[in-house]
Amino acid sequence: MTLTIVANIHAAKGKEDLVKAELEKLIDVTRAEAGCLQYDLHVDNENPAHFMFYENWETRELWQEHMSAPHLAAYMVATEGAVDAFTVNEMTRI
Repeated sequence: MTLTIVANIHAAKGKEDLVKAELEKLIDVTRAEAGCLQYDLHVDNENPAHFMFYENWETRELWQEHMSAPHLAAYMVATEGAVDAFTVNEMTRI
């Protein structure tokens, strides 16, 4: 069963460009990962500090491997103190 992930990232005031640049670095490398079916970054039209990834993965296990990937760890270091809020929802298509 396919796993859908909705990840919301809220950049700290004045850190929007930094967070956006670091999130964009994740796209190509993640799309090349085993099990990644879709990995799309969005920005809120009314709030440039709110980013959202819409993801589809073959399995939860493959998504969990992604969450432990070196490029995710590098993102966390690069954006330390620049993200006010981060939420992840694991979803199943009905």
